[in-house]
Amino acid sequence: MAISQPADAGTRWPSIALARHNGGQAPRYQISDLCTYLESYLPAEQVREVYRAYLFGAKAHEGQKRLSGEPYICHPVAVARILGEMRMDYQCLMAAILHDVIEDTPTAKDQLAEEFSEEIAELVDGVSKLAKIGSLSRAEAQAESFRKMMLAMTKDIRVILIKLADRLHNMRTLGVMRPEKARRISRETTEIYAPIAQRLGINSLRVELEDLGMAAYYPWRYRVLSERLKKLRGNRKELINSVEENIRARLDQEDFQGEVSGREKHIYSIYRKMREKHLPLNEVADVFAFRILVDNVDTCYRVLGSMHSLFKPVPGRFKDYIAIPKANGYQSLHTVLVGPHGQHIEVQIRTHEMHKVAEEGIAAHWHYKSGDEKFPPAAAAEWVRSLLEVQKGSGTSTEFLEHVKVDLFPDEVYVFTPKGQIKVLPKGASVVDFAYAIHSDVGNQCVAARVDRHLVPLRSRLRNGQTIQILSNKDARPNPAWLDFVVTGKARAGIRSFLKRLETDEAAELGQRMLERELEKFNASLADLQENKIQSLLEQLKVNSLRELMIDIGLGNRMVKLVAGTLLSVDSLDMDGEPGADLTIRGTEGMVVKFGKCCHPIPGDPIMAVFNPGKGLVVHHQSCPNVLDEKKSEANWVDVRWEDDVQGEFVTALHVDVNNKRGMLATIASAIAEMGSNIDDIRTEDHDGQTSGLYLLISVSDRQHLAAVLRRLRAIPEVLRISRDLGL
Repeated sequence: MAISQPADAGTRWPSIALARHNGGQAPRYQISDLCTYLESYLPAEQVREVYRAYLFGAKAHEGQKRLSGEPYICHPVAVARILGEMRMDYQCLMAAILHDVIEDTPTAKDQLAEEFSEEIAELVDGVSKLAKIGSLSRAEAQAESFRKMMLAMTKDIRVILIKLADRLHNMRTLGVMRPEKARRISRETTEIYAPIAQRLGINSLRVELEDLGMAAYYPWRYRVLSERLKKLRGNRKELINSVEENIRARLDQEDFQGEVSGREKHIYSIYRKMREKHLPLNEVADVFAFRILVDNVDTCYRVLGSMHSLFKPVPGRFKDYIAIPKANGYQSLHTVLVGPHGQHIEVQIRTHEMHKVAEEGIAAHWHYKSGDEKFPPAAAAEWVRSLLEVQKGSGTSTEFLEHVKVDLFPDEVYVFTPKGQIKVLPKGASVVDFAYAIHSDVGNQCVAARVDRHLVPLRSRLRNGQTIQILSNKDARPNPAWLDFVVTGKARAGIRSFLKRLETDEAAELGQRMLERELEKFNASLADLQENKIQSLLEQLKVNSLRELMIDIGLGNRMVKLVAGTLLSVDSLDMDGEPGADLTIRGTEGMVVKFGKCCHPIPGDPIMAVFNPGKGLVVHHQSCPNVLDEKKSEANWVDVRWEDDVQGEFVTALHVDVNNKRGMLATIASAIAEMGSNIDDIRTEDHDGQTSGLYLLISVSDRQHLAAVLRRLRAIPEVLRISRDLGL
């Protein structure tokens, strides 16, 4: 693509008019304005490169218009302007101007790399959405594009900065879109992009995204709150001025040099607090807050003492984010004081440098690795590392998006390792979340924990300031029940990944046993078959390996009879052969062999098994009514038997009728425990006031163990009837 040369340094930039629309009211500005602004902090040769990117983008988007009717190139330039105000480097600004050329024009990534650089091409590609892939739904395609962007961000953090600026300008110009699309975009902004901005510490951008998102999603609520706050501001103006004057007077009296400003919390923040605490607007205490900026950390603490002597502090409302910064690098002292007329006021005290970081986040301390490779600043590095681990543990892009959403929790808990290292976790995090935050292997192998030197259950919720020690066992494995209480994306992804890996290993072993059993009917085995015949079968079935085929058989996705018939070149419909040995159930097959919850079979019971495609083998008692129909279809069930020496515990169901008597439940439980059995669940039902029915799930090793338990229960005088519940 031929592009004209940009203006020479020191000459006037060409006056190409652009408009930044915001409901038709925003002022117009020109590309020359952007270049002139950039000259305030970039060398002239770098500004010329930004202008060259503009000429390329204008040519690529020629003829394209936004819904507002303005030329499309207005949008990329506005995005670059937002990043320019964050004082980003010139490559980031060039990529911002070009960020839609791969997605919306015929321009290829290679063409960008050739015209500009590989670095800029990677940035633009990272922000570009994937074209809709095959049969993926819109939601799946969006999730896949999101995963692509987040993984690109782990290599270069500027990818997400460009995306956030892109989303901010889109939100500013949302009024021209259809209401349903505007609501979808605003919800996505509030749930994903505003929290990402907060996670990266870019407070100014986060605040605007949240308010614009609320204005589009809840326009009536936003308007009502906005009007009420305007009235409130007018009524309290005198009070705010009075508090500001008092603070300035005290600083002067103590000879502190500092800047004081009163501010109004933004509308979305107030709305969220009203919803979370179920409060009306007039009861939200800290609608107004005051900020004091000083020169150094020592002065911050001295000013804090001065404020506490000026107004009484509210107990329990002081937070020291200087000693313990937030995960996004935010530092400040927060305290809530009782104002001159009894109202609560929030005061934040920080240095000028801390304030810059608080408003601009990672953009405030941009720096390089050795060489030219960009990397996330320390404030974002931990989160980026966790994203990579979440990606490894996520099966699908939709699952990855779910995990990332969970990790964007706004509230945080600060806890300590036994060596005093601080770990920041979402509010409501459990001991297991902490274990996975240390390392995935620690999470997978944790068995217990000590919190402040006291043993606690793994589901225990953590509180600020606690010290946690994880007790692990190399033979332990994650429990699926952990998914009910973990809250971090890293923990959820780690548990699911381990269980999936475990399931495929067990499925491969079961599938091989089933295929060998089927081949035995014809006096054959896998070891006897020629390699080329097995390879031909894999190609015919379009699977990559024999292990993958075994997993499919074990999970019930392929009929073992058809696979064996193809291997032996026999029509599967005629594969009766000699009767083979039944498939043996060991009870230790794990996740791919499940036991029917309708009949709860135990070792010693006559059993049958039904395939549930995608989930594996489900074992039932032969008398179970839920599977009697399956016997009519040989395709769905297989002959199985218990192995001679089955180890482990198995759940079975009992129905016990008893006379009502004080302590009866304790007597039953004690008798069951006495026989070496555990009660997994219990349910009671009153019959006639005189008798009750108990429905118990107990753990036994086999039928002999169950018989011993039944004999012990029948010896209790108050037990009237007892029977095993087989779902009949």
